[in-house]
Amino acid sequence: MMYSLPILLEATVNGLLTGAIYALVALGLTLVYGVLHIINFAHGAFLTLAMFAVWIAFSVFGLDPYLAIPVLALLFFAVGYGTQRYVIGPASHGDDGNILLVTLGLSIVLENVLLALFRADTRTIATDYAFDVFEVGPMLISRARLYGFLAAMVVAVLLWLLLARTDTGKAIRAVAKEKLGASLVGINVKHIFAVTFGIGCATLAIAACLLMPIFYVNPRVGQAFVLVAFTIVVLGGMGSIPGAVIGGLFIGVVESLTGLFLGDSLGQIGIFLIFILVLLLRPSGLFGARA
Repeated sequence: MMYSLPILLEATVNGLLTGAIYALVALGLTLVYGVLHIINFAHGAFLTLAMFAVWIAFSVFGLDPYLAIPVLALLFFAVGYGTQRYVIGPASHGDDGNILLVTLGLSIVLENVLLALFRADTRTIATDYAFDVFEVGPMLISRARLYGFLAAMVVAVLLWLLLARTDTGKAIRAVAKEKLGASLVGINVKHIFAVTFGIGCATLAIAACLLMPIFYVNPRVGQAFVLVAFTIVVLGGMGSIPGAVIGGLFIGVVESLTGLFLGDSLGQIGIFLIFILVLLLRPSGLFGARA
């Protein structure tokens, strides 16, 4: 089926807007991998937890999702810091294989706790601007998606500045490069591990605030997002911040155009085809370095 140029252009723009939020979800995943060198299997569960936190903030306290960003970002930084410092670290005994098992166990526990508390019901929030659009020529651009895109880009830039310009960022990069050498020059490696995990959870909280005006939450919703995030991390390169941003935007466009041509229910086929092709042709990703 052939579509007119304005329809294709609108699908591409909407894909970019959605892809920015995907990139934000992937940023936390790639940051944790870059420093701890492990895949965080609890990433999707923490996103689900953050989305329920946004829902509670709106439904119980009347706090708009965008206004909840600083509050929930700080809260989930603390949750992530404490989880890594006092649960994952001690339980894993420094073994990467144990860390994978601990994060997988955390994922199962969190999902089942949320299922017990909220059942399997799907929940949404009703904001005044959820369905507002901007008219740009022949295109209709979702206001909430545009705000999400802008916020995601700001967070990505701030994260890059944190890593490149601050003492904490330099410590994070030092630990990512060589944790033994970092510890020998006085860097508290356990603290940096926890800070990194906390930043990853904070980015998830921001992503949740940007998602809830346009999406829904149930106890298993994070699984779908984390599958897309894994694809983005592989595409952009494990541990690469620019790779996660560019990969997220690209995946968003692929999903949007695939959904346009094949139907919304098949929109993610294009994502997983890209995943397979990257693994076959360039396993290190667009910006990743070969081991």
